[in-house]
Amino acid sequence: MNVTPDSFSDGGQHLDADAAIAHGLALVAAGAEVLDVGGESTRPGAEPVALDTELRRILPVVTALAHDAGVPVSVDTSKAGVAEAAIAAGAMIVNDVTAGLGDPSMVSVVADAGAGFVAMHMRGEPRTMQEDTHYDDVVVEVGNFLAERVDALVACGVSLEAIAVDPGIGFAKTGAHNLEILARLEELVARVDAPVMVGASRKAFLGAVLAQARHVDAAAFPPAARDDATLAAVMWAADHGASLLRVHDVGPAVHAVGLLRAIEALDAEAVA
Repeated sequence: MNVTPDSFSDGGQHLDADAAIAHGLALVAAGAEVLDVGGESTRPGAEPVALDTELRRILPVVTALAHDAGVPVSVDTSKAGVAEAAIAAGAMIVNDVTAGLGDPSMVSVVADAGAGFVAMHMRGEPRTMQEDTHYDDVVVEVGNFLAERVDALVACGVSLEAIAVDPGIGFAKTGAHNLEILARLEELVARVDAPVMVGASRKAFLGAVLAQARHVDAAAFPPAARDDATLAAVMWAADHGASLLRVHDVGPAVHAVGLLRAIEALDAEAVA
């Protein structure tokens, strides 16, 4: 859920608190098991947002959804002050694109609160991250970073059971890197001693793949036209070890993963 004017997929649609709350409740009705609320865009090139602005955007939404939604609320922030206020308002998880490295107080806030934490791989900051996209082996390097962050978080008092990791598809990575992370997802899952979250929803590399297949310009596939490709990425990730899937269009993803799990259950019965 983007409570922002400038997020790449739906910026401005839910900037009003009442609209954001209604949207969150609709997502839960569609099957969302966690609501991730962010007040600062992390799209490539995005400018930072002041702490008070971020708080003003998210706190009414977090407070209402924590009370009414019936599912855990996550706050998508790299600021310890925002995380602390959101946790006080009822958030149970902090989703940090800097993996706790962007604010020196973040890890202690999470540890002291006993909150969940999602550590994502990124280089630099959203404004500059696409300037540093060289890897000798993107899966190995991202996996090593995430494994190191898990160890560091545990050493600082965050419970291992409270940690998940995110390879950061679209963050300081080329389209080819994003595809390679998906292709080798099982390798990355095996490398890290924490559940892996995949967030490929509506991202630009999906539009580029679709455009190449159709021999058209990538502009033909803006974010809202990438939901079918998103669903394919969701299914692939669910089938290759992802434990959490971060999506914008919840209903189709819930239905598709439900079907996959039903098929897997039949396969298990057949083997038994």
